[in-house]
Amino acid sequence: MLTKTTVTEDQVAAVLASLGTVRGVEPLAGGLFATVLRADLTDGRQVVVKVTGADTARLLRYEHGIAGTEAHAYLLARRAGLPVPALLHTDRSREHVDGDVLVTEHVPGVLWHQAGLDGETTRRVRRELGRFMAGLHRITGDRFGYPAPESGLGRATWPEAFAAMVEAVLDDAVRWDVPLPHGRLRAAVDAHAEVLATVTTPRLVHADLWPGNILLDPAGHGLAAALDAERALWGDPLFEMVGADQLGAGAVDPDVLGGYRDAGGDLGLGDGTPGHGDPAAWTRLRLYRAYFACLLVVEVVPRAYSGDWVTGYVGTSRANLERMLDELEAA
Repeated sequence: MLTKTTVTEDQVAAVLASLGTVRGVEPLAGGLFATVLRADLTDGRQVVVKVTGADTARLLRYEHGIAGTEAHAYLLARRAGLPVPALLHTDRSREHVDGDVLVTEHVPGVLWHQAGLDGETTRRVRRELGRFMAGLHRITGDRFGYPAPESGLGRATWPEAFAAMVEAVLDDAVRWDVPLPHGRLRAAVDAHAEVLATVTTPRLVHADLWPGNILLDPAGHGLAAALDAERALWGDPLFEMVGADQLGAGAVDPDVLGGYRDAGGDLGLGDGTPGHGDPAAWTRLRLYRAYFACLLVVEVVPRAYSGDWVTGYVGTSRANLERMLDELEAA
C-alpha cells in the first residue's frame, strides 16, 4: 500500500525556518498520497506544507517528480494573475524530511464538493471555472507532455507526447498486473495521430480540476483557488475537460464551455453535446478520456484503495474505456 510520510512538528519547524517560527501544526484531509499539513506561524500567517514521500516504488510513471510540477504550475499561473495558492518555499534536499516539500499560502475557503451549492450557484461556479481554464491555457511552453524530467514523458510534439503517456500507463498496468486492452488503445492512438497533430502549441493544463480541487470563497462562493496542480502537463486544452469530469463519457458541461467562451476561448465542442461542434475535437476528447480511464483503473492497485466505492469507480472507468474505444473505432 502507498503510505504517506510521517512528518513531525519539529520537522515542519525545520523546513519552515526561513519563513518564520512555527506556533502549531494541524493535519489537513484530502491528500491521496501526499502528507498535507497546515502550519500556524507566530506572525499570524498560515501556510500549507505538502510532503510527497521519497519512496517512488508505488507511483505511476507520470507521477514521478510531481512536486516540482506542482510548484512550477503555481508559479506560472500566479504570474498570469490566476487564483492559485502563492508558492512560498520548496525543499527537495531531504535534509529535514524524507520527501519533497512544497509550501504555499493557506487560502481560506470551502471545497466546492462540500459547499452544498444550489443549482444557480453551481452553474455560476462552473462558468467561472471555464474562465479560469481559458486563462490557464493562455500560458504556453516549448515542449509537450509531463514537465518533470523524472517522468521521462516530455516530447517535441503532442502526438509523440501523448503516445508516450499511453505507453507509460500500459507499462504501469503490466507492472501491477492490471488487464487493459493494450492493442486497441495503441491502435486508436495510431489511427488518430493526424488529429492529435493539429495541436501545435503546448499549453498549460491543470488536468485535475474536479470540485474536490476547487476552493470557493465561503461568503460569495466565488472561485478562491484551484488546488493540487501535481497532474499538470503541457498539451491540448481539451485534456482539461477530462480532469474536470473524470468519470464522464458523454456530454461536456455547457456552463464550463460557456465560461470558456466568455474568456475568449473555444474548445471546438459546440454546446457540449456529442455530434455538435468539431468532430476532430470530439475525437481528441475521446482519446484523452480513454487514457484517463486507464490511469483511474491502474492507480487503485498500487494505492490499495479500499471500500465499497472502489468497485463502482473501477467499473465505471472500465466501461468508459470500452465506450471510448468503440466510438474511436467507429469514427
